[in-house]
Amino acid sequence: MTSEITLFVNPTAGRGRGAHAAQPAASALRAAGFSVRTVIGEDSADALRRARDAVEDGTRALIAVGGDGMASLALQAVAQTSTPLGVVAVGTGNDFARALGLPVRDPAAAGAVIAEALDAGRTRAVDLGRVGKTWFGTVLASGFDSRVNDRGNRMRWPTGRFKYDLAMVAELAAFKTVPYRITLDDGAVHEVDATLVAVGNGSSYGGGMRICARADMSDGLFDVTVVGDCSRTTLLKVFPRVYKGTHLDHPKVTAYRAAKVEIAAQGVTGYADGEQLGGLPLTAECVRGAVRLLVPEGSSAP
Repeated sequence: MTSEITLFVNPTAGRGRGAHAAQPAASALRAAGFSVRTVIGEDSADALRRARDAVEDGTRALIAVGGDGMASLALQAVAQTSTPLGVVAVGTGNDFARALGLPVRDPAAAGAVIAEALDAGRTRAVDLGRVGKTWFGTVLASGFDSRVNDRGNRMRWPTGRFKYDLAMVAELAAFKTVPYRITLDDGAVHEVDATLVAVGNGSSYGGGMRICARADMSDGLFDVTVVGDCSRTTLLKVFPRVYKGTHLDHPKVTAYRAAKVEIAAQGVTGYADGEQLGGLPLTAECVRGAVRLLVPEGSSAP
């Protein structure tokens, strides 16, 4: 392993914050005496190849600079390796960093946390979800929320989160529940008409929507949130409660815990960490301690 730290940068994260955030983060690391190398790919595939090369070459740490998408891409390179991951969260959502108590939209502070953790040799083992060969850190979404993602991704205007607010309004107009088949740990099967099914390694998605509010990233289990056969009116009442996690107390919402979950439904796309996985059925496994995160003092775990 070398003494060099690799900054893995998304220049477009948070409407350009990614490129600007790399500078103060790198400065904090260099001030602490670390050698810093920056990796910027031509596209996602090229960036991932470069990150994997850095890990294989023995970089001391991989530091993802960007939003949840960049953190997710970095996970593909470091999962089940000895290379620790640092996160400089400057995207739109930053749910992965929030779940871990890391600085958000403060790249200098994030860089300082990473430098101090490296000096102290402090990491926290964190669970990850895995669908096929793809790893995810926060939530696998399907149903109403994934249809909002589908529609938002097709929209060229407006940009930013407002695009997804408009997509949500449009999807509400076309809203309907979907028959799901949910299999937990190769055993219990639940067949339900549902608005959405979310499989959470982390607690939130979409910039603080705590859809799986009780999820613990170090217990080896997913929290599975099923929003049942709501009417449009009920959904409009329940959905705002997701920001505090109080939707879990609503009678139309059911929660399960499992290490392996298969979700099946016709015509529904799955998204994990905001990235499209493909159509259902999908099977997700929770892999205990799959990545080691560089975290602030007081956040370490075996």
